[in-house]
Amino acid sequence: MGDHERKYGFSFSWRRAIGLSALKGRISRAIGIPLTREGRQRKVGAMLGCCVPLAILLCGPVAVAIVVARVGARFL
Repeated sequence: MGDHERKYGFSFSWRRAIGLSALKGRISRAIGIPLTREGRQRKVGAMLGCCVPLAILLCGPVAVAIVVARVGARFL
């Protein structure tokens, strides 16, 4: 871990003490968009990850039809 030491036990956060963290969490859940850069990147990545199999399913038959049409044209 190098020279970075972890803190164990009690740690104080003024943001949590005044409720800022909870407020940000409630806003984020209400609007459906994470307020952190990492959260937004994760959300976009998950959405694109879901689109890839769908694109393969939709574009696969079209690509096969094009290849079959070209190969069939050579033998005619």
